[in-house]
Amino acid sequence: MAGNRPTRGATVNRESTRFNLPEREADGDWLDAREDVDGDGPKLRTTVTVEKPRTIITRNQSPHIGFDRSINPYRGCEHGCIYCFARPTHAYHDLSPGLDFESRLFAKPDAPILLRAELARRGYVVNPIAFGTNTDPYQPIEADWRITRQCIEILAETGHPLTITTKSDRVVRDIDLLAPMAARGLAAVALSITSLDPKIAMTVEPRAPSPERRLAAVRKLSAAGIPTFVSIAPVIPAITDHEIEHIIERAAEAGARAAFFLPVRLPHEVAPLFRAWLDTHFPDRAGKVMATIRDIRGGRDNDPNFGTRMRGQGPWAELLRTRFKIACRKYGLNSDRIVMRRDLFRAPQGPQGELF
Repeated sequence: MAGNRPTRGATVNRESTRFNLPEREADGDWLDAREDVDGDGPKLRTTVTVEKPRTIITRNQSPHIGFDRSINPYRGCEHGCIYCFARPTHAYHDLSPGLDFESRLFAKPDAPILLRAELARRGYVVNPIAFGTNTDPYQPIEADWRITRQCIEILAETGHPLTITTKSDRVVRDIDLLAPMAARGLAAVALSITSLDPKIAMTVEPRAPSPERRLAAVRKLSAAGIPTFVSIAPVIPAITDHEIEHIIERAAEAGARAAFFLPVRLPHEVAPLFRAWLDTHFPDRAGKVMATIRDIRGGRDNDPNFGTRMRGQGPWAELLRTRFKIACRKYGLNSDRIVMRRDLFRAPQGPQGELF
């Protein structure tokens, strides 16, 4: 494994060809990540573009996902996790799912206004809104834009349930909102921890907070009475799979109530980006990693089928599930079910109060 800390996740800025987008020559800003690491050129700058969506609540009907609606305040993610299944979404903007995804970001500052309007619509039916299902709601730019916090303020005001998944300890800054919501059965948080090894973590997720900072966040959230999960997602064969039991042990020690895991997924452009990353950082085991992923994914780099894409298949996937269940039972996780209340919701009031 490379000794230097990478400052970006992807090692290339390969363009997508799914939408017949033209290849773009590299300019001075969008250098290969290895040049960034080695100091051979100017640092890759992060830019943020304002996006103006017409709605902010995204709905899905996927049978294997435990939520039917979500909010993503940002598009792209500076954490730079090489395995991120959201990378291909940047292709819709004629941008690369590689380095562009983690450096050319989009923010949706109108999200709170749109959220308030959507919650006020006649006939709105309540279900928990999930944050962090596509890109991280607490990535570094949240410190300045505070879009996630503004949305949480509206959900707190209206008594609307929410869940958050994040790799960042920045979530603890919103404990003042989340703790009162949790006391009413309206909030739960999942911290994603894929490795406890600092060297592996900084290579797989170069701009995400360290594993110890995430565990500290689990401890603070739990101490504040907020139901807290640990997400071991994804598990990467031959790189992080040996840590499952240790992560669950540390999660339980920090006060987590539950955990879940997912085998790594490599949809669309993620697969070639992941292969290039393996060749750079783990050349000694790249073949083994991909062979095991194909075993889990029915002989392919990725399995898009609803029934198996989140679980995986074959002996490797079954072994991971067995180890996970045994560890959770040993350390007392997943012993109770967290139920989110829906009966406390009150639609947002207009500027004239409840008269209209």
